[in-house]
Amino acid sequence: MRCVVVGGGLAGLASAVWLSEAGQQVTLLERRGSLGGRTISMPLAAVDDVPDNGQHVFASGYQHLMRYLDSVGTREHVAFPGHMTIRLPGGDSRRSAFGGVAGLRAALGDLPDVTGLDRLRTARAQVTLIRQALRQPDWLDDVTADEWFRRIGMPQTARDALWDGIVIGLTGDKPDISSAKVPADLLVTGIRRARETKTPISIGYPTVDLDTLFITGAEKTFADSGVEIRHRAVVSSIDVVDGAVAGVTLADGGHVPADAVICAVPVWNVRGLLDQVPGHDRIYAACDTLTPVPIVSVNLYLDRSIGMSDWGEILHGGEGVLEQVWDRQRMHGRDSSENHLYSTTVSAAYELTTKSNAEIIDEQMAMLRRYYPRAADAQVIHGHVVRMPKSTFAQRPGTAGIRPDQRTAVRGLALAGDWTRTDWTTTMEGACQSASRAVDVIVEYAKSR
Repeated sequence: MRCVVVGGGLAGLASAVWLSEAGQQVTLLERRGSLGGRTISMPLAAVDDVPDNGQHVFASGYQHLMRYLDSVGTREHVAFPGHMTIRLPGGDSRRSAFGGVAGLRAALGDLPDVTGLDRLRTARAQVTLIRQALRQPDWLDDVTADEWFRRIGMPQTARDALWDGIVIGLTGDKPDISSAKVPADLLVTGIRRARETKTPISIGYPTVDLDTLFITGAEKTFADSGVEIRHRAVVSSIDVVDGAVAGVTLADGGHVPADAVICAVPVWNVRGLLDQVPGHDRIYAACDTLTPVPIVSVNLYLDRSIGMSDWGEILHGGEGVLEQVWDRQRMHGRDSSENHLYSTTVSAAYELTTKSNAEIIDEQMAMLRRYYPRAADAQVIHGHVVRMPKSTFAQRPGTAGIRPDQRTAVRGLALAGDWTRTDWTTTMEGACQSASRAVDVIVEYAKSR
């Protein structure tokens, strides 16, 4: 069966790989000159290096992402050390984990800067939070995560130490914007996966650049299986005839015939493509509601080590300026004879995106010097600011259930992308899970013909 995949981001790559594994004839159409979407590397001639467009981390429960890496032969390039570190101003730090003694301490309210009665209040609030996540009250999607925390009596000290950061990390958005149901659903998904695997969820990272991890293996797989890749192929519409997909029309007027199509474009590129699909107004309305959330990352090439004790460290109180620091020397086994590379991440960076690159770098270096004594005299050899104004999408209160299913009303047409209905809102796992479901729809259709 002739299958067309529209979009060469992670959802499109996974769709094309798994369709080819299922024995289908696949053409992948990508509007840009390269594959990867929001998961790419970016060559920097100034330092003769190839950093990523931001640090991408994984949860050990990402079963569909791991399936994709297995398919393209790069799963060996992912490490799960089982811990991260919380760094406090002045240099003190505490290693954190979801399991073992560290996990038990956190469950009992023993968090950085949480003292006295706040520990008891934290432990009690966390029990309520988990209970309400598992048995969700009707009002959960009517309030923000911020309101939810206040209702259950979560102390601000505990929010500063852990919970606000968890919301930002899980949803990519701020607690006073995101619906409380979003982090609750993600917590339930994580708990379920931990039970299934009998292993606490932990955070991991790629040990190679993102092109090597996601794209190079896929391109080899495509070459081996005969998948056709067409770059600079801008699709203007998905064509439907008598209730079944007939192919796609390109912006230059060309037509690519197809028996099946997976539309795997980002949420903000969907409008216009599905005009011939029954119910497209509802899909477009969902796309309009899922507004973009920005992330700002900085690759800081310094003249010395700042003395990190872990591969990744969360800065306590750094929200909005510098939230997470990643030690690329540890993560990639990187040679630091020329410079030391630290990648930083700020999620929901609404205010940061309005500042100049120089201002962002100066602010982040001031933060590093505040948290890492050894950074006091560090000099920036090169700073590379990566702005992703559309890194993910916001799910505000009242938006539960609006994300469309992968199956459409058109025979042979499926949707894929992190914005479609999945168990995870996180970009990478959501993209891969949506691709898996979309491929199932197409394979089922192929069997019925």
